[in-house]
Amino acid sequence: MTSYAERSTLIHFLLFYYLFNQAMDSIVIQIASLHHVGYAHDISALIEESAKKRGTGIAKRSPSYIIQKINERKAIIAVTRQGELVGFCYIESWGNTKYVANSGLVIHHKFRNQGVAKKIKKLAFHHSIKMFPEAKLFGLTTSLPVMKINSELGYEPVTFSELTDDDAFWKGCQSCVNYEILQTKNRSNCLCTGMLYNPAVNKGKKKHFWNKSKWLSRWATIKNKMGDNKLSI
Repeated sequence: MTSYAERSTLIHFLLFYYLFNQAMDSIVIQIASLHHVGYAHDISALIEESAKKRGTGIAKRSPSYIIQKINERKAIIAVTRQGELVGFCYIESWGNTKYVANSGLVIHHKFRNQGVAKKIKKLAFHHSIKMFPEAKLFGLTTSLPVMKINSELGYEPVTFSELTDDDAFWKGCQSCVNYEILQTKNRSNCLCTGMLYNPAVNKGKKKHFWNKSKWLSRWATIKNKMGDNKLSI
């Protein structure tokens, strides 16, 4: 026979599970299409706001750039069934489509910690593979949750020299607050961690389990190289 405390815990868990599923059922995650163009200004503002709050990492993107990605079907958007913007991510290709990046992943603060980012990232990942089956997928991030999602998808931490050498990609970092650091290091490293998914290597390979200590160690190594011994999570 269960105690009152155990029953209360179970009830709270079931209530949380129900509300969580209700919230997720009200969110639609899909490849962005023409009728999502009206969200461009809100998406641009959300990207800028996220960059300011984190103080690192996300390059600014104009509404016209967002519209371009939507028109090219190179964007993933999440909205509620009532039409409220939840999150966004876009796809870029570099070096004659030899390299592809899923960039600008942002979630509105009201919808964080609900698994939305992971679902957006997964859809962007599979959509990228479908559009560019031979390309290497890569990314730069300072976000530990994004590192975790990437690791589960099969990405590996790499040096910047293994990423695209396309100047157009690195030029996109100019609006990031850490761009000066990147330039000082001659594009060899900055506060971001480089990650790469190589389809030729990963085909048939088992997916990775998230190893937090491994990634913390990797992040700490990079920051120490920058002369910053403070590790914030």
